[in-house]
Parts: sequence; C-alpha cells; structure tokens
Amino acid sequence: MDNRSNVLMQRYELGRLLGQGTFAKVYYARSIQTGQSVAIKVIDKEKIVKVGIIQQIKREISVMRMVRHPYIIHLYEVMATKTKIYFVMEYAKGGELFNKVAKGRLKEDVARKYFHQLINAVDFCHSRGVYHRDLKPENILLDENENLKVSDFGLSALAESKRQDGLLHTTCGTPAYVAPEVINRKGYDGIKADIWSCGVILFVLLAGYLPFHDSNLMEMYRKIGKADFRCPSWFPQDVRKLLFRILDPNPSSRISIARIRESSWFKKGLSLKSKVQDAESSTISLPDTDAAASSQHENASTSSQDKQDVSSRLSNLNAFDIISLSAGFDLSRLFEDPCPRKEARFISRKPASIIISKLQELAKCMKLKISKRDAGLFKFEGTKEGRKGFLSVDAEIFVLTPAFHLVEMKKTGGDTLEYQKMFDDGIRPGLQDIVWAWQGEPQPQQHNPQVEQQDELPPD
Repeated sequence: MDNRSNVLMQRYELGRLLGQGTFAKVYYARSIQTGQSVAIKVIDKEKIVKVGIIQQIKREISVMRMVRHPYIIHLYEVMATKTKIYFVMEYAKGGELFNKVAKGRLKEDVARKYFHQLINAVDFCHSRGVYHRDLKPENILLDENENLKVSDFGLSALAESKRQDGLLHTTCGTPAYVAPEVINRKGYDGIKADIWSCGVILFVLLAGYLPFHDSNLMEMYRKIGKADFRCPSWFPQDVRKLLFRILDPNPSSRISIARIRESSWFKKGLSLKSKVQDAESSTISLPDTDAAASSQHENASTSSQDKQDVSSRLSNLNAFDIISLSAGFDLSRLFEDPCPRKEARFISRKPASIIISKLQELAKCMKLKISKRDAGLFKFEGTKEGRKGFLSVDAEIFVLTPAFHLVEMKKTGGDTLEYQKMFDDGIRPGLQDIVWAWQGEPQPQQHNPQVEQQDELPPD
C-alpha cells in the first residue's frame, strides 16, 4: 500500500480506521469498480513471521473460506504484497455487539434473536469441522439490518487439529468466556467449549454483565470451574433452566446444540422462516451404506427425491468464490516451501444427482461411512482408527454453471499421509468416470475441434 495514496492496488479506496491490534489494522474501504463498502484487514507480514503465527493466519484464511453463512462475516478475497497481507471482508455497519450490551441489558426478544442467530452460525461452523474458540460480544458484529455476524477466526481450530485422543489441547480464548475444561488443560471438545461460550454470551445479553467475574483471575477461574453463578431475578424460569444446562462444568453432560434448539425458551417466538432455515442447516444422515445396499430397490424413489432436493439447493459460486478456490489463493508460497496438500478439486460435466450417486458408490467400495450435512456437503469417515485418529474427508459440490459443477475434496481429520494414500489409491481412480478436469491439471484435449469447443468453460 502506497502511503501517498489511499487507493489499494487500484481496486479499493481506503477510508477511516475501524480498529487495530498487535499485528493488523482494519480499515473501512470502498470498491472502486462497484462502490460496495468493505472492511480491509491489513496484516504486517514481517511481524507475523517474526512471532511465528504464520500458520494461524493461513488457518484463518482457510477457515473463513469454508464458513460461508448469513451470520458469519464473509471473506471476499485475499491479496498480498511483499510486506502486507490484505483480507477484504464484508463490512458490518452496526459495529460490535459489545457496544450495544455495554449500554445495558437487552430486551428478552432481542437477546433471543441474537442467540438464535449465534447458534445457527456456530452450528454451521461445527458442521464444517471448525471450532471458533474465542466467542464473545467483541467478536460478534452487527450489519445494517441488526443481524449478527460472527467474526475473528484467528484462534479457531479445525477438526484435523485434534490429537489422538480426539480432543484439542491448545489453551486459548478470553478468560471470562472460556469453558472450565479449557482452563484445566486436559484436552477439550471444541464443540462443547464453543457451546459454553454461547451460554456466557446469552447471560451477558440478558443481564448486562458477566456471570463469572472477579478482580482476582484465579478466583474467577474457580467460579468458572464450579459454574458458580446466579441468575438475576428478572430471568424467566425457562431461560434459567437453559443456562444451567449450557453452563454445565461437566462437558460430557453439557447440553448439545440440537437440545438447545428444542428448548422452550429458544423456540419461543420463532417465525416459520427461521424454523425452515434451521431445518435446512441441520445435519441429515444418509442411510448406512451396507443397509442401503440391502434395501436399494425399496428406497430407490426416496433416494432419487433426496438427490433432486440436494441438487436444487447447491451453492452457486460467484467470481470471488472461484478466485478464492484457485491455487493463487493459497498463500503458503509466501512463507515456506510447498507442503503436502490436504485438498483437491475437480470440475465435472455430470448432473449433481450423478455426482452424488458416485460419491455414495465410492464410499461403499472403500468401506467408508458417508453422511450428508448441508446441501451439497458430504462427509466420508473411516471405520478403522489410523495414526492420528479416524480419517475423515469432506466432499462439497458447487454450481459453476448449469452444465458444470465443482467438487472440493478436503481432509478434515486424521493423518495427512494416510489421506494422500487413500486419495491416490481409491478416491481419485474411483471418481474418474465423473471428472472432467482436476484443478491444476490441463483439461482433456479433444481431437475433434467441434467437441473441443463444446468442452470449453464459458467465459467470465
């Protein structure tokens, strides 16, 4: 960025400073081409290399690209120079949720709306194998319509970060919002830890102050460890019950997000539209592959209908999405030598229903469990434990054009070398019937000029 100009790479006009931290500053900006308002996070590359948080920045980029959701800040693109990295993100005009709570407690209906949106966003992250680990009102923004936007994934973890015990072990987060098992440093479930933080946020929204607070940090940790808190007199009975189930110091008995959704306080006042959105974002399991094989004829019509439903709700990729999925979006080369890849993408000219059938057939042949998460997202899981736990792979289908689909395969758990062997020996050859071209490889060459013209991707 040229200090003599407020124009970044001839694309964005930089405005006022929105905030800053140790390694980055966030500016308001406007796209010169479209006039769209954005927020640009400017990261000093020399500083992050010096303190050794390169992997954290790369993980944040990867995570934000994975979690595209109405209640999560959208990452439009990433640009870089020799000295700076630029995150071009959605601009949340309403500022931090913290600023709203700092003025006093919220009305119950308003708090319920924000909590509902928070749970939707966090549940979506978990379905992608992402654990935020620093949920708090300061990291939750509001757009111009007062809708919530979860931000700051700098401390987030991916499912592949789990150790052999299936738990995360890095102690991180903000003390007042962190779960007791994180403090104990004995390993923790990222999902359960995020749920605890959501409970603290709900308490803050309704009360206007923290459930666990003390000037002595160790005393505050003691209160957190024993879930030593009291609800104000104005809390309704149903929200008290919900809070005590969320802020359960025992993670194994702590309420799940599915149970939170079923609670009477959570469901109160929900519109039909919200219920439909919940249903669409919930996890739906496919039949076990062996069971499905034994009753294939009986369930043929239902399976066909399911595939049509999924096909009709696939995500469409815009220009920014396509750029972000390209090899040029990977900033690894800015920091170090290339490392073994944990993901692969291919373009298919087959209908989505055919792609889905092929994925199910592949799972059966390779003796993998397969489940459908959101529309277009499928999860493969190994049945035998490997060197770093059970191997898991996500396959997500996107619409490029009506005639072309992009499929992204990504390791989300287990050992990378075991994934590479499974990919090379099983996944890649097993999908060859539906692959038109793998990313980074030349598209098939046709001798017939007429056929070759038909096979070309349409221009942008």
